[in-house]
Amino acid sequence: MARRGALAREAHSVARGALSFQRAGAKTALRRAYADSPLRLLTPRNHGPAAWVYTATLGGGLVGGDRILLELELEAHARAFVSTQGPTRVYRGEQSCESEVRARVGAGALLLLLPDPVACFAGAAYRQHTQLELGEGASVACWDVLTAGRVACGERWAFRRYRASLTARREGRTLLDDALLLEPAHGPLAARLGPFDALATMLLAGPLVAEAAAQIRARIDAQPLSPGARLHAAASPIGADALLVRLAARSIEELLAAMRAHFAFLPSLLGDDPWARRM
Repeated sequence: MARRGALAREAHSVARGALSFQRAGAKTALRRAYADSPLRLLTPRNHGPAAWVYTATLGGGLVGGDRILLELELEAHARAFVSTQGPTRVYRGEQSCESEVRARVGAGALLLLLPDPVACFAGAAYRQHTQLELGEGASVACWDVLTAGRVACGERWAFRRYRASLTARREGRTLLDDALLLEPAHGPLAARLGPFDALATMLLAGPLVAEAAAQIRARIDAQPLSPGARLHAAASPIGADALLVRLAARSIEELLAAMRAHFAFLPSLLGDDPWARRM
């Protein structure tokens, strides 16, 4: 029913969302929340200083021509955790789907942007872009996760095109401009990606996550590289307090377990554990 509902939407539908977070004493308040259909915003309560938002789409996925545009604004010293209600499914279609996040993180604020994995069905085309503008002393931790698709249905790396880009600017200066393009035109994807069924990119930047970034880098650097390993990770420092991490795993379960282990510091920043609610 979810897939049928998604396919019933007209092509070229545009969903715009806007979230604004404001510090209110020891906590963060969600000052504004707006979403066009089929985008939905869920705002659960929690016990910590951050505001939480989960995004979802009616029908459970994206169809050809869909575009999601989500704008986030964190005022000074606000803290926000933004994720998705479940995996982003990209259905097959003649036209590509697009998803874009534009975030402005004010002075001393913290954004944790941690969506669930993207799963592109056979023949799907998908583009996503994350744009971060960091103010003085702002911090961010974000990740993008991609699965091989519906492997159990024989659709392993069978999508038509996938492009993900991430740009980050700090006080007007470029901190990172990163992109990943996977397209069969450059060679069969299944052969190029070998035994790996999941990929991820993580970025940590700013003083509130600097210690965690240093610990993640130390753990990754201490792991010996082995051709037969089920998970590979590489950490690249950027400037004084930023870290870019790339991971590849033989299964999405192994990848998520490793990523959540690296992000075990989240409850200390949020005052609550977002993963515990899903167990």
